[in-house]
Amino acid sequence: MRKIAGLYQEARAFMAKATWLCAMLLTLVFPWCRWAQAQESIQVLQRRAEKGSPEAQTALGTKYQNGEGVRQDLGEAGRWFRQAAVQGNAEAENDLGFLYDYGGGVPIDHQEAARWYRKSAEQGYAEAALNLGWLYDSGQGFPVDHAEAARWYRKAAEEGNADAAFDLGVMYEKAQGVAQDYGEAARWYRKAADKGMHIAQLSLGRMCASGRGVPRNQSEAVRWFRKAADLGLASAQYELSLAYSSGLGVPPDPVAAYEWMELAVFRAHGSIRDKYSAARDALTAHMTSEQLDEAKRRAGEWKAKWPH
Repeated sequence: MRKIAGLYQEARAFMAKATWLCAMLLTLVFPWCRWAQAQESIQVLQRRAEKGSPEAQTALGTKYQNGEGVRQDLGEAGRWFRQAAVQGNAEAENDLGFLYDYGGGVPIDHQEAARWYRKSAEQGYAEAALNLGWLYDSGQGFPVDHAEAARWYRKAAEEGNADAAFDLGVMYEKAQGVAQDYGEAARWYRKAADKGMHIAQLSLGRMCASGRGVPRNQSEAVRWFRKAADLGLASAQYELSLAYSSGLGVPPDPVAAYEWMELAVFRAHGSIRDKYSAARDALTAHMTSEQLDEAKRRAGEWKAKWPH
């Protein structure tokens, strides 16, 4: 029995060493295998691109743009994007426009950027329509033209682009390039908000709170403020704190009011941070030490999940 027990212990020791060796081999070999596969895929992509595939040329350009599997080289990215773009690939046209817009591998040239964005947008590529709208909105390369910006935002928004939907909402709210229409502003804000865009959620919440474009509904306003606040938007956290402090849309809750104002301070910067800090400090006048401790504890838990 002792001999059998000894053999058993030796077998266990051998298996432990074997397991360790296997783990070490996997640690060393797997990354190499992944690298080798990546290199092989780049080579395949390169061959397809050299044969004239616009899809492969665009994909290879993106690899060079982001440094994925190759050394980052914006000039090389632009070369491949151009080859695909002259074949009418909408994604490549947009990507080439982006390089001209921000000076990646080519000199900044907003008019050239607009030319490629327009080609892409006219094929229904939403991101290009958004980018073209931004050029007209900001006056990059030509005079500001809010009407033209709104036209391109609309094209992108109708394709489901959340950024464009929000920008179009802003234009309706502020009467830029379109007649002021709070109902339309709220409609486009909602489309962006439903896609998880926190600034749109805040804007829609404010419209619900004021009754502009939608029936006044403080509870609905708080619901949107909370969605944006949960995503870390300081101005939404501020609005949510005010709701809990005043009891608008929710029962008054000094602990929640302090918690959210502390989080607004945590996420804000500059003079806005100073404003939120003053508002937070003013809340302590109506709180017990126990309430203050609880509010700080809750805020601390949130901060641990959402560090700067």
